[in-house]
Amino acid sequence: MSEYRPRRSVLYMPGANERALEKAKGLDADALILDLEDAVSPDAKEQARAQVCAAAASGEYGRREIAIRVNGADTEWHAEDLRAAAAAGPDAVLVPKVGSAEEVHAIERALESAGAPGHTAIWAMVETPKAMLDAERIAGASDRLTVLVMGTNDLANELHAEHVPGRAPLLTGLSLALLGARAAGKVILDGVFNDVADLEGFEAECVQGREFGFDGKTLIHPKQLEPCNRVFAPGEAEVERSRRIIEAFEQAKAEGKGVVTVDGRMIENLHVEAAQRILAMHAAIAS
Repeated sequence: MSEYRPRRSVLYMPGANERALEKAKGLDADALILDLEDAVSPDAKEQARAQVCAAAASGEYGRREIAIRVNGADTEWHAEDLRAAAAAGPDAVLVPKVGSAEEVHAIERALESAGAPGHTAIWAMVETPKAMLDAERIAGASDRLTVLVMGTNDLANELHAEHVPGRAPLLTGLSLALLGARAAGKVILDGVFNDVADLEGFEAECVQGREFGFDGKTLIHPKQLEPCNRVFAPGEAEVERSRRIIEAFEQAKAEGKGVVTVDGRMIENLHVEAAQRILAMHAAIAS
């Protein structure tokens, strides 16, 4: 099993706000997205680019994974954003509105030609009906692409759908993206929750996202960090049960038994794999 890296909470930070970039150094987020796109007005794009790239290159964010969200390929800032991000060498470059494998290849070529270090991954935002239908090809287009990020606001807009509790209008798209990510063996992050004041609704959506299988959730405000980290982390009972599953399975193997039960339920290899994944999450979060 590859080393697990927590991405429970992935917080967008406005790239033009120097105070916000400084504050982010003390926030309990697993990852930060330093944003050059939606959070930055056109007249502040160049200043934000310089600030964000300096922040990403500073090494002052500790264990937090750092991604730079560049402007989309259809904008005048995209090419220079990619060049600057490649030079800064963050953990990842997040590109909005990725709709095809060919676009992933173009992003990869641009980063490599700009000298991006090998550790800088591509994160792709999938936020259109086309991207949902092509999610597997997008996710599998490059080994450098490691994470899909749901853009649920844009998806709802393109579907002419409403934002409602339970997200029924988006469930097909969420499911297609999850299927594509898992088929390609990639991480996938749930979209944002827009009502910062509604922490009860936010937590319910976190629970839904975890039940679906998302690895974590993108956030728009620091007050969303605590419930998100809690929901996407294994609970004590889950950790203890995982330990018992692995112990029982190993003991049965040593004794040559073909059938293993824990709490009255038969245990198979897939349950052991799930238990190992939970313990890896727990250990990584604890460290």
